[in-house]
Amino acid sequence: MFSRLPMYQRQGKTAFKKDLTNILAFAKYLEHPEKKFKTIHVAGTNGKGSTSHLIASVLQESGLNVGLYTSPHLKDFTERIRINGKEIRKNCVNNFIKRNKNFLEQQQLSFFEMTVGMAFDHFARKKVDIAIIEVGLGGRLDSTNIITPLVTVITNIGFDHTQFLGNSLLEIAAEKAGIIKQNTPIVIGEKQDEIAAFFNAIASEKNAPIFYASEKIEKEYATDLKGNYQINNVKTALQTIKLIPDFSITEEHIKNGFLHVTKNTNLKGRWQQLKTVPKVICDTAHNAEGLNYVLKQLLSEKYIKLHIVLGVVNDKNLGTILPLFPKNATYYFCKPNIPRGLDAAILKSAANKYHLHGNKYTSVNQAYKTALKSANKEDIIFIGGSTFVVAEVV
Repeated sequence: MFSRLPMYQRQGKTAFKKDLTNILAFAKYLEHPEKKFKTIHVAGTNGKGSTSHLIASVLQESGLNVGLYTSPHLKDFTERIRINGKEIRKNCVNNFIKRNKNFLEQQQLSFFEMTVGMAFDHFARKKVDIAIIEVGLGGRLDSTNIITPLVTVITNIGFDHTQFLGNSLLEIAAEKAGIIKQNTPIVIGEKQDEIAAFFNAIASEKNAPIFYASEKIEKEYATDLKGNYQINNVKTALQTIKLIPDFSITEEHIKNGFLHVTKNTNLKGRWQQLKTVPKVICDTAHNAEGLNYVLKQLLSEKYIKLHIVLGVVNDKNLGTILPLFPKNATYYFCKPNIPRGLDAAILKSAANKYHLHGNKYTSVNQAYKTALKSANKEDIIFIGGSTFVVAEVV
């Protein structure tokens, strides 16, 4: 799979296919598995993964057979396709490839197109009641956008993947809004004044009832997801759950679902504490909006010294993220072990311009080990900048 098929997460732009032709052909070849179960479709710049897991956890608590499709994975490909928190078995992956190998090669499917088809096929075979489907990139032309969901969700709009989605909030919103369906409720997680009128117009055109979760005054629910930014995701998930028809979801299901997300879905990498002494925290936030939340929370922690293990991918706009990082920290610059990883020397040089100082290391592991040796028990080590940096540590 990894060697024969292009993969955006590893290669970047050359693996990205902005077209639904392949996935439509694949769905037809597989006898349209996406039509055999109900779905919730989740897009957005930040929070779509957490929101998807929150919704799935509540639905699991209600006793439903729940599929969850997310990307990218942290450690293993099988994390992308789960039912009731359990990852797809490797023999199921192997058998799917064997059954469909000729079509995959002849059609020249991308890694993501193939994975979406695999998820839909697996959910249909296992007869899930409902599946939460996270958009991979954008929305309008994302391979997941062949489903007819019960509810669509757009968590928020920020600047990420601008080389594909556009350089203004309105252009990016237009791509995300491509998942809004005729007569289907749409939940917008965070109301942003610059684009609210645009979303309202699209919703009106499609006769899609629109709900802004951030405007709702709801009872507060506790969650085992510890990042402060999860407050927004909980509100978005709650609004979505209230719009799901056909299933009996009680207050108890909601309460327990939000409290047991990690146990129910095995979510990792969101303000995750890896060690107590010294305190080690990692987070997959990788764009300005996400990092803004995470770094504010980091700076509110108590510590003597702050150590930051930092790595990014090579298409990241460093000018939008490096100014957010604290100057009074020791940095351990590293390159995630993927072709898209940015060379640590380049990152160090760019960071120095913003008065962020430290040394470069040959790997994420070496950077982390050095940080552990350097830190005292009252210090904090933060690991982040990229999903792929976090993946090498968790």
